[in-house]
Amino acid sequence: MAGTNRGAFHHIDLCVSDIEASIRVYGPVLEYMGYRRVSGGSGAEWDLPAEGRGASLGLIPCDPALKDHGYRRYAPGVQHIAWRAESREDVDRLHALLVEQGIKVLDPPAHYPQYSGDYYALFFEDLDGIKLEYAHTPGWL
Repeated sequence: MAGTNRGAFHHIDLCVSDIEASIRVYGPVLEYMGYRRVSGGSGAEWDLPAEGRGASLGLIPCDPALKDHGYRRYAPGVQHIAWRAESREDVDRLHALLVEQGIKVLDPPAHYPQYSGDYYALFFEDLDGIKLEYAHTPGWL
């Protein structure tokens, strides 16, 4: 179908241990990338509008009985989530925002030639320990 990005992700929903605290991490990051917050209720959701090719990320409160279960990056499940950046400067600007907001940076912006020749990325994490990435990867994917 014309106008759709067949095979691209439509949405990702993450269970988080503290909705309000997680909104303080994901809100500034997603809004920086152009997402708009579209819902509240017991969770939160942001959409990236793109004429049938957008994406959505939602936060859902975890089951209270599993709150202490904890996220483990190398257990089955999500290892990390990465978003595309427009340029190296775009990556650097998000890094400055993360520092300003007190969001935990795992690895500041750097060149990662082991991934591809021009791979430039920043790695950070949310309050549950989920690894997040913002990458400028010209000529790759």
